[in-house]
Amino acid sequence: MNRRKWLKNTALASGAILLSPYVNAATKLINRLSPKLTLTKQAFGKDFVWGAACAAYQVEGAWNTDGKGLSIWDVFSHRKHKIEQGENGDTATDFYHRYREDISLLKEMHFNAFRFSLSWSRIFPEGTGKINPKGVEFYHQVIDFCLENGIEPWVTLYHWDLPEALQKKGGWDNREIVRWFSQYADFVSNEYGKKVKNWMVLNEPLSFTALGYMTGEMAPGKRGFGHFFPAVHHAVLCQAAGGRAIRRNIPDANIGTTFALSWVNPVNNEPKNIEAARRYDALMNRIFVEPAVGRGYPFDRLPGLKKIEKYMLPGDEEKMKFQFDFLGVQNYYPVTVKKNWFPVIHAKEIPASKRGAKTNCMGGEINGYDFYRILKQFAQYNIPLVVTENGVCFNDKLQNGHVHDEKRIAFFKEYLQNLLRAKREGVDIRGYFVWSLTDNFEWDKGYRPRFGLIYIDYQNKLKRYIKDSGYWFMKFLG
Repeated sequence: MNRRKWLKNTALASGAILLSPYVNAATKLINRLSPKLTLTKQAFGKDFVWGAACAAYQVEGAWNTDGKGLSIWDVFSHRKHKIEQGENGDTATDFYHRYREDISLLKEMHFNAFRFSLSWSRIFPEGTGKINPKGVEFYHQVIDFCLENGIEPWVTLYHWDLPEALQKKGGWDNREIVRWFSQYADFVSNEYGKKVKNWMVLNEPLSFTALGYMTGEMAPGKRGFGHFFPAVHHAVLCQAAGGRAIRRNIPDANIGTTFALSWVNPVNNEPKNIEAARRYDALMNRIFVEPAVGRGYPFDRLPGLKKIEKYMLPGDEEKMKFQFDFLGVQNYYPVTVKKNWFPVIHAKEIPASKRGAKTNCMGGEINGYDFYRILKQFAQYNIPLVVTENGVCFNDKLQNGHVHDEKRIAFFKEYLQNLLRAKREGVDIRGYFVWSLTDNFEWDKGYRPRFGLIYIDYQNKLKRYIKDSGYWFMKFLG
């Protein structure tokens, strides 16, 4: 066996995850030695899905319009010192009134799919009970306009904006949310199921449980493991219950759910740091997917997670399972960690800025090869993958009606090269969604980070401008 083949097999063998930095260095060497693939639309296959994505609270605005109820983000973003510059999503990009313009621009860039989420409180203002007809009709209009323009709608049931009325009852801490969410999923899948065949249940459950119910950085601002553990378990139950509700109403639906994934590197080859990386990986990349596929929670690496058993009832192991048609991969950066005292994971992330790595405007490392490695790692579940979010933020500038975002174009070239490599090596990847279609409200960071292919001029009536990266996709997909 030649040296290159040996290094590659050692680094990427099934289950060979988070080995020492010597192997990490070897795989990076292989990356440099590997020939660059020619990027063409055809190289990904004729059935490959190309889309762009957004989320209700981040773009819709119209926060108290046409009968919509409050969400936890409507409340949280109005609190002092919660959002970077005191901003909120009251108007956002006004997608509620300008969805036709945005979808038309999506079509102009030659994408064939559009991922968006439903605002639970726009449909059920109180979370359950009375339905808001105007909210229901709004999403019919969005879906219909997509279909009229040859764009396939991909709908996310929950993208972090829980109805405030349900939060007052405990939100994700309250096991009743499984019933509330099941009713919501049943209604919307029955309502839109004749038009929509592609569904995602939850968006990044680790993000909204960890940041919303443990660190308090995001809505609803709860802190502590006493909130985190029940929120995690109830979200695991909901991702399966939501899948079952969709399957009952739409037997031929293509059902997935999405996960925030990061390749995890130990800071060095000391056993304590390698083990810390394995624990961090279990939290970051395994805690939600493995219950769904029948493996249960990753107690093998996270014994401290067993405290979650306090919130489990007989039969929950089966209720956590659901056979998804695809898994949504959402990747923005890898992480490097070392051993730390932090409870449960005993690991701490080392910021990319302290390691001299190339970063986006939020400090996340840009590393297309580690994107390739997380795709290879996630292929172990033998379920087709769709990259449901991937993108990068920079401090874009509008100059004479143009946004020259060469670094974003370079990002997409690098990441798509690595996606294509994984696909050619047998990883079943069926689509790629850019995050995001437009610049938008980026949660606790407000409007500063710009991820969009379309620039939003917040100072000039929210005027839209396709960035150079959008024109790059227009040419690539044309």
